[in-house]
Amino acid sequence: MTPVFINFNGEIMPAGTKLVSINNRAFKYGDGLFESMRLMKGQLKFADLHADRLQRGMKALKIDGYSQMDSWFLREKCEDISRRNKIKHGRLRLTVYRDAEGLYTPSGNKMAYALELQPLDEPRYFLNPKGLIVDIFPDLPKPTNYLSNIKTCNSLTYIMAGLFKTQNKLDDAFLLNQHGFLCEASSSNVFVWYQNHLYTPALSEGCVEGVMRQVIIDLAKKVNIPVTEAQINPEILYEADEVFLTNATRGIQSVMGFGVRRYFNEVSKILIEELNKL
Repeated sequence: MTPVFINFNGEIMPAGTKLVSINNRAFKYGDGLFESMRLMKGQLKFADLHADRLQRGMKALKIDGYSQMDSWFLREKCEDISRRNKIKHGRLRLTVYRDAEGLYTPSGNKMAYALELQPLDEPRYFLNPKGLIVDIFPDLPKPTNYLSNIKTCNSLTYIMAGLFKTQNKLDDAFLLNQHGFLCEASSSNVFVWYQNHLYTPALSEGCVEGVMRQVIIDLAKKVNIPVTEAQINPEILYEADEVFLTNATRGIQSVMGFGVRRYFNEVSKILIEELNKL
C-alpha cells in the first residue's frame, strides 16, 4: 500500500505535498538529524531508546524543543500516521531540523519536523537468506568527534560509500574512521564474532549510536554471549568467524564474505530469535 499521508509539524498532509522552501536549513546545510524506526502491528518498536537518542542529538545540535520529543510523543505520532495510512508494518523516518533563517549562523534554534512511513510486509525481523558480500570503503574515513554518533542530515560519507558499493557490485561497505579502525557500514552498525567473543566498534570510534546496536548488546549479555565495545583493527575481518550488521529497520543482516574470507551465521541466528521474542 502506498502511503497517503505524512505528518509535517503536527499537521497531517497528503504525502505528495511540496513543503520545503529554498530557505530550509536541512536542505541548505544539513542542519538537522533523523530517526529511522520500525513499526510492527501498528506499534513503534523501541520508542524509549529512539526518544533518548533523539533528545540527546537535539541537545548536541542546540535545537530547541527536545523535551517535547519523548517516547510518548513518538508513539502517539507514529501510531497515528500508521492508522491514517492503514499501514501496520513499516519503516518510519522522523526528520527534525532547525527552523530558522541565516547563513551558517542560524537566526534561531526553533524545531521543525516531518514524519513519513514506508510499508514493509512482515511484523517481525528476518535474517537475510543470502549473506552479504562486503568490502572496505577506503576513500573517505569518518572523523571522530562529538557529532559522529548522531544521525545528522549531513550524510555525504554514507552516500559516497553507497556509490562505492554499487560501482563494485557489493551488498554493503565497511567504513573506517580517521585512525584507520573499523567504524560501521553504510547504514548499519557492525558486530564481529572472533575467538568466541562478540565485538562491536566503541562509540569513541565514531560510529552512529544505533538503537539496534544497543538492543543487540543487551540481548547478547542476556543470553551469556560475551560482548565488548572496542577499537577494532580491520585486519580482524580476515580471521573472524562471523560478521553481521544491525539497524533499527532490518534488525540483523549476516555477512557472508569479505574478500576471500567466508563467514558462518550461528550467533546472528541466536540473536535474531531473541530479538523477535521482544
